[in-house]
Amino acid sequence: MNARRAHEVAEAAARHSYGRLLALLAARTGDIAAAEDALADAFVAAVQTWPERGVPDNPDAWLLTVARNNLQNKRRSDEVRKASQVELEQVVTSLLDQLEDTLPDRRLNLLFVCAHPAIDPLIRTPLMLQAVLGLDAVRIGAAFLVAPATMGQRLSRAKAKIRDAKLRFETLSSDDVTARLSEVLNAIYISYGAGWDHLALDPDVSGLTGEALFLGRLLVELLPEEPEPLGLLALMLYCEARRDARRDTDGKLVPLNEQNASLWSSDMIAEAEQMLIAASRHQRFGRYQCEAAIQSVHVQRPVTGRIDYDALLTLYDLLVSRAPSIGAHVGRAAVLLDGRSADLALQALNELDGQAIADYQPYWATRARVLGALHANGEASRCLERAIALTRDPSVRIFLERQRQPTE
Repeated sequence: MNARRAHEVAEAAARHSYGRLLALLAARTGDIAAAEDALADAFVAAVQTWPERGVPDNPDAWLLTVARNNLQNKRRSDEVRKASQVELEQVVTSLLDQLEDTLPDRRLNLLFVCAHPAIDPLIRTPLMLQAVLGLDAVRIGAAFLVAPATMGQRLSRAKAKIRDAKLRFETLSSDDVTARLSEVLNAIYISYGAGWDHLALDPDVSGLTGEALFLGRLLVELLPEEPEPLGLLALMLYCEARRDARRDTDGKLVPLNEQNASLWSSDMIAEAEQMLIAASRHQRFGRYQCEAAIQSVHVQRPVTGRIDYDALLTLYDLLVSRAPSIGAHVGRAAVLLDGRSADLALQALNELDGQAIADYQPYWATRARVLGALHANGEASRCLERAIALTRDPSVRIFLERQRQPTE
């Protein structure tokens, strides 16, 4: 057996099946950390044995079998641990075949367990990202501006809390779903954003966009009476539709208003529009519906030949009044700059909390644009330099650096 082929299959299973397998293992015990250890050992066993014995027909079933055995070896008597391996493999394979459609339910349930009120609100989203999407403490820490060691300790404490408090993976009540849904939606959106932001930095992290879209579709399917999952899915689809137009052939960033709309995915845009219409029928405001509606205005440009800044401003006014965030306020200021006046945009930026915007790159990039429009070139230059210093994406940094050059 080709060792390289065995490693490739193991890596693919880790990337695509980790969350489903972990959720299924943890659902039986409530111990996420133990399930992670058992699954990690199973992957090690796969890398060691598959090159010699061959890749099994169902790698997921094999990994689940070995991981469950690892858990059983710690918890059950010798008599149970010596149960027939062949029989167990047959049972697990049959389970995977029969419950193919319900396995994701366990993953979704794991998301809601991580959003339990007993878990520190500041660690809920990082915990979801690690437990369900497989991000390590280094990547999660970078996303939340926390040292990897510190993030690792926080995650370990959260998993211990789930285990010790016996937070179960039972079917949630409608009240539980309503109370925790915003946290779950936020975790999915953050995972999508992590993939979107890392397209030019880390291919493994960029793969999270597909995982987030999958979880978004799953939420829509399982919570048909909730409009916000529809709004979130629409929002992600609008963004994903523009993936191929986001950078030019040289990998340089292309701003939304300058993108070649012929490169946008019309199928994804149509699906997003359908999701947004379906959400609006519930007649319940939600942040993600509003953000999706903002994206819907932008995708009308190829049809109308213009951007409807009045509609954008109306939507941003609604967003900042009902679901305020630093991103929403900065986005509104950008619309004021392009659709109204630089004076109004600067006034909006000046009203924001200094601590909240200190390390928020879009704020400084937008402020540089506003000050440039007001011919305050010295201050605009200082804001631009700060935005550049806060930028990780090389293509975005190059785009901003070019704004230093005078127009010829």
